[in-house]
Amino acid sequence: MKKKIVELIKKNLDVYHINIEDLTKNHINHTHYDGGGHYKMIIVSNDFKDYSLLERHQLIYKFLNSMIKKEIHALSLKTLTINEYNDKKEAR
Repeated sequence: MKKKIVELIKKNLDVYHINIEDLTKNHINHTHYDGGGHYKMIIVSNDFKDYSLLERHQLIYKFLNSMIKKEIHALSLKTLTINEYNDKKEAR
């Protein structure tokens, strides 16, 4: 599943870095769990320049639209430009 997500994103963005963490195992026993994965993603691309946070997230949801509510139940996104990513790495 992670491979399919990466392929869809890379097909549409010039990706500098991407990391996907599968958190699905943490939600399987929840009474409301109805299938689909839970993912936490960091996507770094200069294609995000001049986009607001909301616009960046909307862009990713657009790319993954066919998977939302079927293969993807929940998605946490961190979308950064290369400079933003490098600045945050230095702060760690």
